[in-house]
Amino acid sequence: MAALLTVTDLAKSYGDVPILTSVTFELHSAQALALTGPNGSGKTTLLKCVAGADLPDSGEVRLNGEPFTESDPKARAAIACALDDADFFPELSVAEHLELFARAHGMPEPKAVVDDVVAELDLTDQRDQLPVTLSSGQRRRLTLGACLVRPRRLLILDEPEQRLDSAGRDWLARRLTDEKANGTAILLATHSEELTDAVADYEIDLGE
Repeated sequence: MAALLTVTDLAKSYGDVPILTSVTFELHSAQALALTGPNGSGKTTLLKCVAGADLPDSGEVRLNGEPFTESDPKARAAIACALDDADFFPELSVAEHLELFARAHGMPEPKAVVDDVVAELDLTDQRDQLPVTLSSGQRRRLTLGACLVRPRRLLILDEPEQRLDSAGRDWLARRLTDEKANGTAILLATHSEELTDAVADYEIDLGE
């Protein structure tokens, strides 16, 4: 079976400082790859290059065998990202924020989808609040929720466990396992050995 995501010889430097050097891997549907390593090892940089939020200096990213272009509507429809620097729509409530994502990506019955995700994220009591009024953990759940209300073939997650409590981390491991069972590929950067052990099929330590 052909890989959903193929990364070949990806390299990125900032100034004279190399961050990534010749990173190569494949990721298939229903698989999860965990990027590990200390802060500064290039995990977030790699995710941004794969997602099209940053440009590598060299190397190639292919999605479904085709060169990846962030502006391609087919690519945008296939990838859901939760990066650490996600922005919110400050004037929209939690439910409005998620419904906008669901409608923008053509989800059938978007209100029902949002209701289910809000309940799953334990944000029912906060559904009418603005993002600025949420705790850091609730904002993290909202970021993850924006991925869950839309179609997706590939999830790109930057330390999704951060700012989640113990119950939230347990939920995350279960949810990502379910995503894989439904055929979604997952590329995540994490510091959590527990999440890596629970979800990842294989691991790349960028600190080595």
